Amino acid sequence: MKIIACGSVPTIIASDAYFTGRVTQNPIIEAVAPARLRATSVSFEPGARTHWHTHPLGQTIHVVSGAGLAQSWGGPIREIKAGDTVWFEPGEKHWHGAAQKTAVTHIAMQEALNGSPVDWLEPVSDEQYQG
Repeated sequence: MKIIACGSVPTIIASDAYFTGRVTQNPIIEAVAPARLRATSVSFEPGARTHWHTHPLGQTIHVVSGAGLAQSWGGPIREIKAGDTVWFEPGEKHWHGAAQKTAVTHIAMQEALNGSPVDWLEPVSDEQYQG
């Protein structure tokens, strides 16, 4: 058994190479092989969002507070709110983040394939974000 004490892992200010706006990440777990689970609590200020990205083994996000948005490539922008769980299929191009006027925090869970849990792509333009 391993216990990771609350407050023992520093908060990360997310890189603008992968996010638009202010985003903080609080790592939860990066399991040791052969396990592949990675989980992070991600908080987005209003208007903040991920870039387009995919996950080789899919991704689950569980919204714990606030209200935000999510979209898969070619699909409609969907509202997500506290209590919602969203599943993205392996390789599904998508983004997620806060709504324009509300913050959102979600737990992002994904597995790594060959050490990589995500493939980052281009930023979500303001036009795409605003629908």
